[in-house]
Amino acid sequence: MNTNPKTRQKNEAGEPRSRAVRAALISTLILGAIVAAYAMWPEGKDDRAAVATAQVQRGPLVITVAESGTIQNRERAVVKSEVEGAATILFLTPEGTNVRKDDLLVELDASQLADNKTQQQITVLNSEAAFIRAREDLAVTRSQTDSDIAKAKLAYKFAQQDLTKYTEGEYPRELQQAESEIKIAKEELERANDKLNWSKRLAEQGYVTRTELQADELSAQRANINLDLANSAKELLETYTHQRQLDQLRSDLEQAEEAFERTKRKATADMVQAEAELKAKESEFERQKSKLEKTDDQIAKCRILAPVGGMVVYATTGQGSRWRNAEPLAEGQVVRERQELIYLPTDATMMVAIKVHEASLQKVRLGMPVRVTVDALPGKVFWGRVSKIALLPDAMSAWLNPDLTVYETEIQIQNDANELRAGLTCLAEIIVAQYPEALFVPVQSVVRVAGKTVVYAPGPKGPETQEVQVGLDNNRVIRIIDGLAEGDAVLLAPPLAASTMHEESVSTLTEIPQAKAPAAPAKTQAAEESEAAEPAVDLGKIRDMSPEERRRAFENLTPEQKEQLRKKAGGKGGGRLPTAKDES
Repeated sequence: MNTNPKTRQKNEAGEPRSRAVRAALISTLILGAIVAAYAMWPEGKDDRAAVATAQVQRGPLVITVAESGTIQNRERAVVKSEVEGAATILFLTPEGTNVRKDDLLVELDASQLADNKTQQQITVLNSEAAFIRAREDLAVTRSQTDSDIAKAKLAYKFAQQDLTKYTEGEYPRELQQAESEIKIAKEELERANDKLNWSKRLAEQGYVTRTELQADELSAQRANINLDLANSAKELLETYTHQRQLDQLRSDLEQAEEAFERTKRKATADMVQAEAELKAKESEFERQKSKLEKTDDQIAKCRILAPVGGMVVYATTGQGSRWRNAEPLAEGQVVRERQELIYLPTDATMMVAIKVHEASLQKVRLGMPVRVTVDALPGKVFWGRVSKIALLPDAMSAWLNPDLTVYETEIQIQNDANELRAGLTCLAEIIVAQYPEALFVPVQSVVRVAGKTVVYAPGPKGPETQEVQVGLDNNRVIRIIDGLAEGDAVLLAPPLAASTMHEESVSTLTEIPQAKAPAAPAKTQAAEESEAAEPAVDLGKIRDMSPEERRRAFENLTPEQKEQLRKKAGGKGGGRLPTAKDES
Protein backbone atom coordinates (compact mmCIF):
# COMPACT_ATOMS: atom_id res chain seq x y z
CA MET A 1 0.00 0.00 0.00
CA ASN A 2 1.32 3.41 -0.93
CA THR A 3 1.79 5.92 1.88
CA ASN A 4 0.47 9.45 1.56
CA PRO A 5 3.29 11.45 -0.16
CA LYS A 6 2.97 14.45 2.12
CA THR A 7 3.03 12.24 5.19
CA ARG A 8 6.25 10.67 3.89
CA GLN A 9 7.69 14.18 3.42
CA LYS A 10 6.89 15.01 7.05
CA ASN A 11 8.72 11.96 8.34
CA GLU A 12 11.74 12.73 6.20
CA ALA A 13 11.76 16.35 7.44
CA GLY A 14 12.00 15.23 11.06
CA GLU A 15 8.33 15.39 12.20
CA PRO A 16 7.56 13.18 15.24
CA ARG A 17 7.03 9.57 14.28
CA SER A 18 3.75 9.32 16.21
CA ARG A 19 2.17 12.11 14.15
CA ALA A 20 3.25 10.41 10.93
CA VAL A 21 1.81 7.08 12.10
CA ARG A 22 -1.52 8.69 13.01
CA ALA A 23 -1.73 10.49 9.66
CA ALA A 24 -0.94 7.27 7.81
CA LEU A 25 -3.56 5.35 9.79
CA ILE A 26 -6.26 7.95 9.15
CA SER A 27 -5.38 8.03 5.47
CA THR A 28 -5.54 4.24 5.29
CA LEU A 29 -8.97 4.05 6.93
CA ILE A 30 -10.51 6.73 4.76
CA LEU A 31 -8.82 5.31 1.67
CA GLY A 32 -10.47 1.97 2.35
CA ALA A 33 -13.84 3.66 2.68
CA ILE A 34 -13.30 5.53 -0.60
CA VAL A 35 -12.23 2.37 -2.45
CA ALA A 36 -15.27 0.49 -1.13
CA ALA A 37 -17.51 3.39 -2.09
CA TYR A 38 -16.17 3.59 -5.64
CA ALA A 39 -16.46 -0.19 -5.98
CA MET A 40 -20.13 -0.17 -4.96
CA TRP A 41 -21.24 2.89 -6.95
CA PRO A 42 -23.05 2.12 -10.23
CA GLU A 43 -20.97 3.00 -13.26
CA GLY A 44 -21.57 6.53 -14.52
CA LYS A 45 -23.65 7.58 -11.49
CA ASP A 46 -22.92 11.01 -9.93
CA ASP A 47 -21.40 10.71 -6.40
CA ARG A 48 -23.65 13.49 -5.09
CA ALA A 49 -26.75 11.50 -6.04
CA ALA A 50 -25.77 8.55 -3.82
CA VAL A 51 -27.47 8.62 -0.40
CA ALA A 52 -26.35 6.44 2.56
CA THR A 53 -29.40 4.97 4.28
CA ALA A 54 -30.18 2.57 7.08
CA GLN A 55 -33.30 0.55 7.72
CA VAL A 56 -35.35 0.63 10.90
CA GLN A 57 -34.65 -2.66 12.62
CA ARG A 58 -36.59 -4.62 15.20
CA GLY A 59 -34.94 -6.84 17.75
CA PRO A 60 -33.59 -7.05 21.30
CA LEU A 61 -32.02 -3.82 22.58
CA VAL A 62 -29.85 -3.27 25.67
CA ILE A 63 -29.19 0.23 27.06
CA THR A 64 -26.03 0.47 29.16
CA VAL A 65 -23.85 3.08 30.90
CA ALA A 66 -20.22 2.01 30.71
CA GLU A 67 -17.56 3.37 33.07
CA SER A 68 -14.04 2.23 33.86
CA GLY A 69 -13.13 1.49 37.47
CA THR A 70 -11.05 -0.58 39.84
CA ILE A 71 -11.64 -3.76 41.80
CA GLN A 72 -11.65 -3.32 45.58
CA ASN A 73 -12.41 -5.41 48.62
CA ARG A 74 -15.86 -4.73 49.93
CA GLU A 75 -15.09 -5.41 53.60
CA ARG A 76 -11.65 -4.34 54.73
CA ALA A 77 -9.82 -2.96 57.73
CA VAL A 78 -8.23 0.40 57.01
CA VAL A 79 -4.85 1.04 58.63
CA LYS A 80 -4.06 4.73 59.05
CA SER A 81 -1.20 6.74 60.47
CA GLU A 82 -2.17 8.06 63.89
CA VAL A 83 1.07 9.95 64.49
CA GLU A 84 0.52 13.70 64.60
CA GLY A 85 2.08 15.78 61.87
CA ALA A 86 4.32 14.01 59.38
CA ALA A 87 6.47 10.94 59.90
CA THR A 88 8.92 8.96 57.78
CA ILE A 89 8.41 5.26 57.09
CA LEU A 90 11.35 3.20 58.38
CA PHE A 91 9.87 -0.26 57.77
CA LEU A 92 7.02 -1.36 55.51
CA THR A 93 5.63 -4.87 55.13
CA PRO A 94 5.79 -5.88 51.44
CA GLU A 95 2.50 -5.69 49.59
CA GLY A 96 0.76 -9.02 49.14
CA THR A 97 2.15 -10.46 52.39
CA ASN A 98 -0.33 -12.49 54.44
CA VAL A 99 -0.11 -11.24 58.02
CA ARG A 100 -1.73 -12.31 61.26
CA LYS A 101 -3.24 -10.12 63.91
CA ASP A 102 -0.71 -7.93 65.80
CA ASP A 103 2.01 -8.47 63.18
CA LEU A 104 4.13 -5.39 62.46
CA LEU A 105 2.90 -3.61 59.33
CA VAL A 106 4.61 -0.21 59.41
CA GLU A 107 7.25 1.38 61.62
CA LEU A 108 7.54 5.17 61.58
CA ASP A 109 10.49 7.31 62.67
CA ALA A 110 10.13 8.08 66.42
CA SER A 111 13.49 9.80 67.08
CA GLN A 112 11.96 13.26 67.40
CA LEU A 113 9.27 11.92 69.69
CA ALA A 114 11.94 10.32 71.90
CA ASP A 115 13.67 13.70 72.29
CA ASN A 116 10.34 15.30 73.09
CA LYS A 117 9.73 12.63 75.73
CA THR A 118 13.00 13.42 77.54
CA GLN A 119 12.22 17.12 77.59
CA GLN A 120 8.68 16.42 78.71
CA GLN A 121 9.87 14.27 81.61
CA ILE A 122 11.89 17.25 82.91
CA THR A 123 8.86 19.48 82.56
CA VAL A 124 6.72 16.98 84.47
CA LEU A 125 9.20 16.91 87.37
CA ASN A 126 9.21 20.72 87.58
CA SER A 127 5.44 20.79 87.48
CA GLU A 128 5.23 18.19 90.22
CA ALA A 129 7.58 20.25 92.45
CA ALA A 130 5.50 23.36 91.88
CA PHE A 131 2.36 21.40 92.71
CA ILE A 132 3.79 20.11 95.99
CA ARG A 133 4.98 23.61 96.94
CA ALA A 134 1.53 25.02 96.25
CA ARG A 135 -0.07 22.28 98.33
CA GLU A 136 2.19 23.08 101.33
CA ASP A 137 1.63 26.80 100.86
CA LEU A 138 -2.07 26.16 101.13
CA ALA A 139 -1.59 24.35 104.44
CA VAL A 140 0.55 27.21 105.78
CA THR A 141 -1.95 29.79 104.61
CA ARG A 142 -4.81 27.89 106.26
CA SER A 143 -2.92 27.75 109.57
CA GLN A 144 -1.93 31.43 109.40
CA THR A 145 -5.42 32.60 108.56
CA ASP A 146 -6.90 30.56 111.40
CA SER A 147 -4.41 32.16 113.80
CA ASP A 148 -5.07 35.68 112.50
CA ILE A 149 -8.83 35.21 112.73
CA ALA A 150 -8.56 33.90 116.30
CA LYS A 151 -6.35 36.82 117.32
CA ALA A 152 -8.65 39.40 115.74
CA LYS A 153 -11.65 37.75 117.30
CA LEU A 154 -10.01 37.89 120.76
CA ALA A 155 -9.13 41.57 120.34
CA TYR A 156 -12.73 42.28 119.39
CA LYS A 157 -13.94 40.39 122.44
CA PHE A 158 -11.55 42.31 124.70
CA ALA A 159 -12.79 45.60 123.29
CA GLN A 160 -16.34 44.61 124.05
CA GLN A 161 -15.35 43.64 127.61
CA ASP A 162 -13.39 46.89 128.13
CA LEU A 163 -16.41 48.94 127.14
CA THR A 164 -18.71 46.94 129.38
CA LYS A 165 -16.20 47.09 132.27
CA TYR A 166 -15.93 50.83 132.05
CA THR A 167 -19.61 51.62 131.63
CA GLU A 168 -20.76 49.15 134.23
CA GLY A 169 -17.79 49.08 136.65
CA GLU A 170 -15.06 51.70 136.45
CA TYR A 171 -17.17 54.76 135.77
CA PRO A 172 -19.77 54.13 138.50
CA ARG A 173 -16.90 53.46 140.94
CA GLU A 174 -15.07 56.65 139.99
CA LEU A 175 -18.29 58.61 140.23
CA GLN A 176 -19.02 57.10 143.64
CA GLN A 177 -15.50 57.89 144.77
CA ALA A 178 -15.86 61.51 143.66
CA GLU A 179 -19.13 61.83 145.52
CA SER A 180 -17.54 60.27 148.62
CA GLU A 181 -14.68 62.71 148.50
CA ILE A 182 -17.17 65.62 148.25
CA LYS A 183 -19.08 64.27 151.22
CA ILE A 184 -15.91 63.89 153.27
CA ALA A 185 -14.78 67.35 152.24
CA LYS A 186 -18.10 68.78 153.38
CA GLU A 187 -17.85 67.06 156.75
CA GLU A 188 -14.26 68.17 157.18
CA LEU A 189 -15.30 71.73 156.26
CA GLU A 190 -18.12 71.67 158.83
CA ARG A 191 -15.80 70.31 161.50
CA ALA A 192 -13.13 72.92 160.65
CA ASN A 193 -15.72 75.70 160.79
CA ASP A 194 -17.03 74.42 164.15
CA LYS A 195 -13.55 74.23 165.54
CA LEU A 196 -12.76 77.72 164.20
CA ASN A 197 -15.88 79.11 165.90
CA TRP A 198 -14.87 77.53 169.25
CA SER A 199 -11.38 78.81 168.86
CA LYS A 200 -12.67 82.32 168.27
CA ARG A 201 -14.83 82.25 171.42
CA LEU A 202 -12.02 80.82 173.46
CA ALA A 203 -9.60 83.39 172.02
CA GLU A 204 -11.91 86.18 173.13
CA GLN A 205 -11.80 84.76 176.71
CA GLY A 206 -8.05 84.29 176.46
CA TYR A 207 -7.99 80.53 176.57
CA VAL A 208 -6.56 80.11 173.04
CA THR A 209 -3.57 81.82 171.68
CA ARG A 210 -3.62 83.63 168.43
CA THR A 211 -1.37 81.03 166.84
CA GLU A 212 -3.84 78.29 167.61
CA LEU A 213 -6.64 80.48 166.22
CA GLN A 214 -4.74 81.05 163.00
CA ALA A 215 -4.13 77.30 162.71
CA ASP A 216 -7.88 76.64 163.01
CA GLU A 217 -8.61 79.32 160.40
CA LEU A 218 -6.07 77.66 158.06
CA SER A 219 -7.70 74.27 158.60
CA ALA A 220 -11.11 75.71 157.75
CA GLN A 221 -9.75 77.28 154.56
CA ARG A 222 -8.07 73.96 153.62
CA ALA A 223 -11.30 72.07 154.15
CA ASN A 224 -13.16 74.58 152.00
CA ILE A 225 -10.59 74.23 149.25
CA ASN A 226 -10.79 70.43 149.44
CA LEU A 227 -14.55 70.63 149.02
CA ASP A 228 -14.16 72.81 145.96
CA LEU A 229 -11.57 70.40 144.56
CA ALA A 230 -13.85 67.42 145.16
CA ASN A 231 -16.74 69.15 143.42
CA SER A 232 -14.45 70.11 140.54
CA ALA A 233 -13.14 66.55 140.24
CA LYS A 234 -16.64 65.18 140.07
CA GLU A 235 -17.66 67.77 137.49
CA LEU A 236 -14.51 67.01 135.44
CA LEU A 237 -15.25 63.29 135.62
CA GLU A 238 -18.84 63.67 134.52
CA THR A 239 -18.22 66.31 131.89
CA TYR A 240 -14.92 65.29 130.23
CA THR A 241 -13.15 62.22 131.56
CA HIS A 242 -16.14 59.91 131.37
CA GLN A 243 -17.16 61.01 127.84
CA ARG A 244 -13.61 60.78 126.55
CA GLN A 245 -13.07 57.33 127.98
CA LEU A 246 -16.44 56.17 126.69
CA ASP A 247 -15.70 57.43 123.14
CA GLN A 248 -12.25 55.85 123.24
CA LEU A 249 -13.58 52.48 124.28
CA ARG A 250 -16.39 52.59 121.72
CA SER A 251 -13.85 53.50 119.03
CA ASP A 252 -11.60 50.65 120.12
CA LEU A 253 -14.56 48.31 119.91
CA GLU A 254 -15.41 49.46 116.36
CA GLN A 255 -11.77 49.21 115.28
CA ALA A 256 -11.54 45.73 116.72
CA GLU A 257 -14.73 44.71 114.97
CA GLU A 258 -13.51 46.09 111.62
CA ALA A 259 -10.10 44.47 112.13
CA PHE A 260 -11.89 41.21 112.80
CA GLU A 261 -13.88 41.52 109.57
CA ARG A 262 -10.77 42.52 107.63
CA THR A 263 -8.89 39.55 109.00
CA LYS A 264 -11.67 37.18 108.03
CA ARG A 265 -11.89 38.67 104.53
CA LYS A 266 -8.14 38.59 104.09
CA ALA A 267 -8.05 35.03 105.34
CA THR A 268 -10.75 34.09 102.84
CA ALA A 269 -8.87 35.84 100.01
CA ASP A 270 -5.60 34.19 100.97
CA MET A 271 -7.27 30.81 101.10
CA VAL A 272 -8.94 31.32 97.72
CA GLN A 273 -5.67 32.43 96.18
CA ALA A 274 -3.77 29.54 97.71
CA GLU A 275 -6.43 27.07 96.61
CA ALA A 276 -6.47 28.57 93.10
CA GLU A 277 -2.70 28.38 92.97
CA LEU A 278 -2.89 24.77 94.05
CA LYS A 279 -5.51 23.96 91.43
CA ALA A 280 -3.49 25.73 88.74
CA LYS A 281 -0.34 23.86 89.68
CA GLU A 282 -2.28 20.61 89.89
CA SER A 283 -3.87 21.21 86.47
CA GLU A 284 -0.50 22.09 84.98
CA PHE A 285 0.98 18.97 86.53
CA GLU A 286 -1.82 16.81 85.12
CA ARG A 287 -1.52 18.50 81.72
CA GLN A 288 2.19 17.86 81.56
CA LYS A 289 1.64 14.25 82.65
CA SER A 290 -1.00 13.91 79.90
CA LYS A 291 1.45 15.29 77.36
CA LEU A 292 4.03 12.80 78.53
CA GLU A 293 1.50 9.98 78.28
CA LYS A 294 0.48 11.25 74.83
CA THR A 295 4.11 11.29 73.75
CA ASP A 296 4.47 7.70 74.96
CA ASP A 297 1.29 6.84 73.07
CA GLN A 298 2.61 8.52 69.92
CA ILE A 299 5.85 6.58 70.22
CA ALA A 300 3.85 3.38 70.58
CA LYS A 301 1.74 4.30 67.52
CA CYS A 302 4.90 4.56 65.43
CA ARG A 303 4.74 0.77 65.40
CA ILE A 304 1.54 0.02 63.49
CA LEU A 305 0.30 -3.52 64.09
CA ALA A 306 -2.25 -5.47 62.09
CA PRO A 307 -5.73 -5.15 63.65
CA VAL A 308 -6.83 -8.33 61.86
CA GLY A 309 -5.25 -11.00 59.76
CA GLY A 310 -5.23 -10.77 55.96
CA MET A 311 -3.27 -9.89 52.84
CA VAL A 312 -1.51 -6.53 52.81
CA VAL A 313 -2.79 -4.14 50.14
CA TYR A 314 -1.27 -0.64 49.95
CA ALA A 315 -3.81 2.17 49.94
CA THR A 316 -2.07 3.70 46.92
CA THR A 317 -2.71 0.58 44.83
CA GLY A 318 -5.49 0.87 42.30
CA GLN A 319 -6.68 4.35 43.19
CA GLY A 320 -8.76 5.82 40.44
CA SER A 321 -7.00 9.15 40.10
CA ARG A 322 -3.32 9.39 39.42
CA TRP A 323 -3.34 12.82 41.02
CA ARG A 324 -4.16 11.59 44.51
CA ASN A 325 -0.75 10.07 45.17
CA ALA A 326 2.41 11.23 43.45
CA GLU A 327 4.20 8.00 44.32
CA PRO A 328 3.33 4.56 45.69
CA LEU A 329 3.78 3.75 49.35
CA ALA A 330 7.41 2.88 50.12
CA GLU A 331 10.03 3.02 52.85
CA GLY A 332 11.46 6.51 53.29
CA GLN A 333 8.21 8.17 52.25
CA VAL A 334 6.73 10.85 54.51
CA VAL A 335 3.14 10.22 55.53
CA ARG A 336 0.72 12.57 57.28
CA GLU A 337 -1.68 12.06 60.13
CA ARG A 338 -4.91 10.16 59.29
CA GLN A 339 -3.46 9.09 55.93
CA GLU A 340 -4.64 5.66 54.81
CA LEU A 341 -1.67 3.34 54.46
CA ILE A 342 -2.79 -0.29 54.19
CA TYR A 343 -6.00 -2.20 53.54
CA LEU A 344 -6.52 -5.63 55.10
CA PRO A 345 -9.44 -7.50 53.48
CA THR A 346 -11.67 -9.13 56.07
CA ASP A 347 -13.61 -11.36 53.63
CA ALA A 348 -13.50 -12.53 50.02
CA THR A 349 -16.32 -10.34 48.65
CA MET A 350 -15.26 -7.79 46.06
CA MET A 351 -16.74 -4.61 44.64
CA VAL A 352 -16.09 -2.22 41.78
CA ALA A 353 -15.52 1.49 42.39
CA ILE A 354 -16.46 3.72 39.45
CA LYS A 355 -17.35 7.36 38.86
CA VAL A 356 -20.58 8.07 36.98
CA HIS A 357 -20.76 11.27 34.96
CA GLU A 358 -23.58 13.64 35.84
CA ALA A 359 -25.00 13.25 32.32
CA SER A 360 -25.62 9.54 32.99
CA LEU A 361 -26.58 9.88 36.65
CA GLN A 362 -30.31 10.16 35.95
CA LYS A 363 -30.25 6.73 34.26
CA VAL A 364 -28.50 4.86 37.06
CA ARG A 365 -30.49 3.46 40.00
CA LEU A 366 -29.65 1.29 43.00
CA GLY A 367 -30.00 -2.42 42.33
CA MET A 368 -29.40 -2.20 38.57
CA PRO A 369 -27.51 -5.19 37.17
CA VAL A 370 -23.94 -4.59 36.04
CA ARG A 371 -21.74 -6.54 33.65
CA VAL A 372 -18.08 -6.35 34.70
CA THR A 373 -15.14 -7.30 32.52
CA VAL A 374 -11.55 -7.21 33.77
CA ASP A 375 -8.63 -6.33 31.52
CA ALA A 376 -6.39 -8.91 33.21
CA LEU A 377 -8.95 -11.71 32.78
CA PRO A 378 -9.99 -11.69 29.12
CA GLY A 379 -13.11 -13.67 28.38
CA LYS A 380 -14.29 -13.59 32.00
CA VAL A 381 -17.56 -11.84 32.82
CA PHE A 382 -18.62 -10.99 36.36
CA TRP A 383 -22.07 -9.83 37.36
CA GLY A 384 -23.01 -7.42 40.08
CA ARG A 385 -25.49 -4.77 41.17
CA VAL A 386 -25.28 -1.08 41.95
CA SER A 387 -25.06 -0.92 45.76
CA LYS A 388 -24.21 2.72 46.45
CA ILE A 389 -24.43 6.08 44.64
CA ALA A 390 -22.85 9.11 46.29
CA LEU A 391 -25.22 11.92 47.19
CA LEU A 392 -22.64 14.62 46.36
CA PRO A 393 -20.14 14.83 43.50
CA ASP A 394 -16.55 13.76 44.00
CA ALA A 395 -14.73 16.74 45.52
CA MET A 396 -11.28 15.72 44.28
CA SER A 397 -12.40 15.45 40.66
CA ALA A 398 -14.22 18.79 40.93
CA TRP A 399 -11.09 20.39 42.39
CA LEU A 400 -8.83 19.04 39.65
CA ASN A 401 -11.31 19.98 36.91
CA PRO A 402 -14.22 22.29 37.83
CA ASP A 403 -15.98 21.38 34.58
CA LEU A 404 -16.04 17.65 35.44
CA THR A 405 -18.80 16.44 37.78
CA VAL A 406 -18.80 12.75 38.65
CA TYR A 407 -20.38 10.71 41.43
CA GLU A 408 -18.64 7.84 43.18
CA THR A 409 -20.58 4.61 42.70
CA GLU A 410 -20.02 1.16 44.16
CA ILE A 411 -20.97 -2.12 42.47
CA GLN A 412 -21.17 -5.30 44.51
CA ILE A 413 -19.87 -8.42 42.73
CA GLN A 414 -22.40 -11.22 43.20
CA ASN A 415 -20.85 -14.29 41.64
CA ASP A 416 -17.61 -16.10 42.50
CA ALA A 417 -14.75 -13.55 42.62
CA ASN A 418 -11.83 -15.73 43.65
CA GLU A 419 -9.89 -14.70 40.55
CA LEU A 420 -10.25 -10.99 41.27
CA ARG A 421 -7.56 -8.98 43.03
CA ALA A 422 -7.73 -5.53 44.52
CA GLY A 423 -6.45 -2.84 42.16
CA LEU A 424 -7.39 -4.55 38.87
CA THR A 425 -8.73 -2.26 36.16
CA CYS A 426 -12.15 -3.18 34.84
CA LEU A 427 -15.07 -1.96 32.75
CA ALA A 428 -18.49 -1.84 34.37
CA GLU A 429 -21.52 -1.77 32.07
CA ILE A 430 -24.60 -0.77 34.03
CA ILE A 431 -27.65 -2.26 32.33
CA VAL A 432 -30.16 0.57 32.40
CA ALA A 433 -32.88 -1.08 30.32
CA GLN A 434 -33.44 -4.25 28.29
CA TYR A 435 -36.03 -4.52 25.56
CA PRO A 436 -36.75 -8.02 24.21
CA GLU A 437 -38.13 -6.37 21.10
CA ALA A 438 -37.74 -2.73 20.06
CA LEU A 439 -37.38 -0.56 16.97
CA PHE A 440 -34.05 1.20 16.61
CA VAL A 441 -31.96 3.13 14.11
CA PRO A 442 -28.32 4.32 14.15
CA VAL A 443 -27.91 7.11 16.67
CA GLN A 444 -26.44 9.49 14.07
CA SER A 445 -29.64 9.32 12.04
CA VAL A 446 -31.66 11.17 14.70
CA VAL A 447 -31.33 14.96 14.79
CA ARG A 448 -33.18 17.97 16.12
CA VAL A 449 -34.70 20.48 13.75
CA ALA A 450 -36.57 23.50 15.13
CA GLY A 451 -36.87 21.85 18.53
CA LYS A 452 -38.34 18.60 17.13
CA THR A 453 -36.75 15.17 17.01
CA VAL A 454 -36.70 14.02 13.39
CA VAL A 455 -35.06 11.65 10.96
CA TYR A 456 -34.50 12.14 7.24
CA ALA A 457 -35.99 9.67 4.83
CA PRO A 458 -35.09 9.49 1.12
CA GLY A 459 -37.81 10.86 -1.14
CA PRO A 460 -38.35 11.36 -4.87
CA LYS A 461 -37.32 15.03 -4.61
CA GLY A 462 -34.67 14.65 -1.93
CA PRO A 463 -34.49 13.97 1.80
CA GLU A 464 -37.77 14.40 3.70
CA THR A 465 -38.13 14.95 7.48
CA GLN A 466 -40.07 12.53 9.64
CA GLU A 467 -40.83 13.47 13.27
CA VAL A 468 -40.22 10.62 15.69
CA GLN A 469 -40.45 9.88 19.39
CA VAL A 470 -37.25 8.35 20.76
CA GLY A 471 -36.11 6.65 23.93
CA LEU A 472 -32.68 5.81 25.29
CA ASP A 473 -29.60 4.99 23.23
CA ASN A 474 -26.54 2.80 23.79
CA ASN A 475 -24.04 4.94 21.86
CA ARG A 476 -24.64 2.98 18.64
CA VAL A 477 -28.39 2.80 18.08
CA ILE A 478 -31.31 4.70 19.55
CA ARG A 479 -34.75 3.31 20.35
CA ILE A 480 -37.69 4.52 18.25
CA ILE A 481 -40.92 4.68 20.23
CA ASP A 482 -43.19 6.17 17.59
CA GLY A 483 -42.97 7.64 14.09
CA LEU A 484 -41.30 4.81 12.13
CA ALA A 485 -42.03 1.22 11.20
CA GLU A 486 -39.77 -1.75 10.73
CA GLY A 487 -38.01 -1.66 7.38
CA ASP A 488 -38.37 2.12 6.85
CA ALA A 489 -35.29 3.73 5.36
CA VAL A 490 -33.62 6.71 7.04
CA LEU A 491 -30.58 8.72 6.04
CA LEU A 492 -27.47 7.58 7.81
CA ALA A 493 -25.99 11.08 7.59
CA PRO A 494 -28.75 13.75 7.65
CA PRO A 495 -28.04 17.14 6.05
CA LEU A 496 -25.85 18.90 8.58
CA ALA A 497 -26.79 22.42 7.54
CA ALA A 498 -30.39 22.11 8.75
CA SER A 499 -30.00 20.04 11.91
CA THR A 500 -28.17 19.64 15.19
CA MET A 501 -27.23 16.53 17.11
CA HIS A 502 -29.95 15.08 19.35
CA GLU A 503 -29.47 16.28 22.92
CA GLU A 504 -30.03 12.90 24.56
CA SER A 505 -27.64 11.21 22.15
CA VAL A 506 -24.96 13.75 23.01
CA SER A 507 -25.37 12.97 26.70
CA THR A 508 -24.73 9.25 26.15
CA LEU A 509 -22.23 9.21 23.31
CA THR A 510 -19.18 9.17 25.56
CA GLU A 511 -18.57 6.12 27.70
CA ILE A 512 -15.92 7.62 29.98
CA PRO A 513 -16.66 11.05 31.53
CA GLN A 514 -14.80 13.81 29.78
CA ALA A 515 -14.27 17.41 30.73
CA LYS A 516 -16.57 19.96 29.14
CA ALA A 517 -15.03 21.63 26.13
CA PRO A 518 -14.09 25.31 26.58
CA ALA A 519 -16.14 27.90 24.78
CA ALA A 520 -15.05 28.35 21.19
CA PRO A 521 -13.69 31.78 20.17
CA ALA A 522 -15.95 34.15 18.31
CA LYS A 523 -16.06 33.52 14.57
CA THR A 524 -15.61 36.17 11.93
CA GLN A 525 -18.37 37.02 9.51
CA ALA A 526 -16.41 35.48 6.65
CA ALA A 527 -16.01 32.21 8.54
CA GLU A 528 -19.73 32.12 9.38
CA GLU A 529 -20.67 32.72 5.75
CA SER A 530 -18.24 29.98 4.68
CA GLU A 531 -19.71 27.48 7.14
CA ALA A 532 -23.25 28.37 6.13
CA ALA A 533 -22.36 27.78 2.53
CA GLU A 534 -20.58 24.47 3.19
CA PRO A 535 -21.20 22.54 6.47
CA ALA A 536 -18.10 21.36 8.31
CA VAL A 537 -17.23 17.67 8.36
CA ASP A 538 -16.49 16.09 11.75
CA LEU A 539 -13.38 13.93 11.20
CA GLY A 540 -13.50 12.62 14.75
CA LYS A 541 -17.05 11.30 14.22
CA ILE A 542 -15.99 9.53 11.04
CA ARG A 543 -13.07 7.90 12.87
CA ASP A 544 -15.51 6.36 15.41
CA MET A 545 -17.69 4.80 12.67
CA SER A 546 -17.41 1.27 11.43
CA PRO A 547 -16.03 0.78 7.89
CA GLU A 548 -19.55 0.26 6.54
CA GLU A 549 -20.83 3.39 8.26
CA ARG A 550 -17.85 5.41 6.96
CA ARG A 551 -18.55 4.21 3.44
CA ARG A 552 -22.18 5.25 3.64
CA ALA A 553 -21.33 8.59 5.25
CA PHE A 554 -18.72 9.35 2.59
CA GLU A 555 -21.24 8.60 -0.19
CA ASN A 556 -23.48 11.40 1.09
CA LEU A 557 -20.73 14.07 1.03
CA THR A 558 -20.47 16.70 -1.69
CA PRO A 559 -17.20 17.09 -3.61
CA GLU A 560 -16.43 20.21 -1.54
CA GLN A 561 -16.97 18.28 1.71
CA LYS A 562 -14.77 15.46 0.45
CA GLU A 563 -12.02 17.97 -0.34
CA GLN A 564 -12.45 19.48 3.14
CA LEU A 565 -12.15 16.00 4.67
CA ARG A 566 -8.95 15.34 2.67
CA LYS A 567 -7.40 18.56 4.01
CA LYS A 568 -8.28 17.62 7.60
CA ALA A 569 -6.87 14.12 7.17
CA GLY A 570 -3.66 15.58 5.75
CA GLY A 571 -2.80 17.44 8.99
CA LYS A 572 -0.98 20.75 9.34
CA GLY A 573 1.44 19.90 6.56
CA GLY A 574 -1.22 20.31 3.92
CA GLY A 575 -1.64 16.59 3.12
CA ARG A 576 -4.67 15.40 1.18
CA LEU A 577 -6.97 12.38 1.34
CA PRO A 578 -5.87 9.62 -1.09
CA THR A 579 -8.21 8.92 -3.98
CA ALA A 580 -8.95 5.76 -5.92
CA LYS A 581 -6.52 7.00 -8.55
CA ASP A 582 -3.70 7.24 -5.97
CA GLU A 583 -4.48 3.71 -4.74
CA SER A 584 -4.23 2.29 -8.21
